[in-house]
Amino acid sequence: MVKFYTTNGVSAALDELVKNARKQLFLISPYLQISKNLRSLIKEADRQPLIDIKVVCRTDSKWSPDDISFLQDLENAKIKSIEGLHAKIYLNESTAIITSMNLYMHSQQNNKEVGLIFDAAEDKEIYDKILKEVTRLIEDADKIQYKVTYDTEQTKPAKAEPAKEKPVIKPLPKSEKNVGFCIRCHAQMELNPDKPLCSKCYPVWAKYSDRTYPEKYCHVCGKESKQSVEKPVCYTCYKKMYK
Repeated sequence: MVKFYTTNGVSAALDELVKNARKQLFLISPYLQISKNLRSLIKEADRQPLIDIKVVCRTDSKWSPDDISFLQDLENAKIKSIEGLHAKIYLNESTAIITSMNLYMHSQQNNKEVGLIFDAAEDKEIYDKILKEVTRLIEDADKIQYKVTYDTEQTKPAKAEPAKEKPVIKPLPKSEKNVGFCIRCHAQMELNPDKPLCSKCYPVWAKYSDRTYPEKYCHVCGKESKQSVEKPVCYTCYKKMYK
């Protein structure tokens, strides 16, 4: 039976949804500011051996470096973005929440929110429709590729001091997003760390599918480096993209 909650109830239901996730955890929210408690629950969910975690936010959202780094460090999570996202949907294999509340700490603590909670067994028809739409959003979204740059923020203290540097996340230029290198033969290809082998090398690798098998090149910069399908990006590029 569908349940209706206001702010505190929605927040509590979201905590339970994350806590009970065993196979899948899909978090769709235009904006992200993940509370310490929710981070702990998501990290615990990530320890489930076969869980699939997807987070989708709005393309023009001001992503927090801490939140993105936290999500990127999870073993089973993928973070994506999509233009014009306004829906807030949270779903695991047994529960779906449709709500006005962003995955945003301020919303959970200060806003007046409402939400509907659907049970996968009791509200199967509606749950299946929600799952179908969430799956479509995930498929349409793009994987977040970004780097941290620094904006100089001038201050005017009583005594002269060096300018302060404030970290800001900016999307990679289009050229950096699209061009990568095969980690085995160095051929240029579409940049996609999830699929870092070209169409010629992939069938050879797929015979054994050893994700830790040593390869020769960084998928991003193309320089000689000991990488693998599991870790296709060199440390230097990883720092630029994920920190």
